[in-house]
Amino acid sequence: MKLHELKPAPGSKFARKRVGRGTGSGLGKTSGRGHKGQKARSGGGVRPGFEGGQNPLYRRLPKRGFNNERFATEYAIVNLDQLNKFADGTEVTPELLVAEKIVKNPKDGIKVLGNGDLTVKLTVKAHKFSQSAIEKIQAAGGKAEVI
Repeated sequence: MKLHELKPAPGSKFARKRVGRGTGSGLGKTSGRGHKGQKARSGGGVRPGFEGGQNPLYRRLPKRGFNNERFATEYAIVNLDQLNKFADGTEVTPELLVAEKIVKNPKDGIKVLGNGDLTVKLTVKAHKFSQSAIEKIQAAGGKAEVI
């Protein structure tokens, strides 16, 4: 197979709907927008949640109690299989994880999860560990230190 022989799978590509193009298309004149009215105008339509002036659902429902969403602690997740790229005996810190681009944004801290297998002996320093991550790090001969 050569590059010039590549074709998309049959049925995966559709011709674009070209509206306002006269006879044959079935989308001439009003271009499928019907006659007049707010939705027929350019820029027309209503904002999401608008119910024609009726009190909208999001205002009708009661809002009560405390919501911790704004104050919740959010951790950046690192899995054990991502730490295999380090050499034996490396001390893995949040700064090193950011420098190596394993973590883009450390958020409120780093949490190490036990997904995958660890094949190198490391000293991992993070804010939180899952129980399985601690067991796997120790099984590989390393140490898990909570900052």
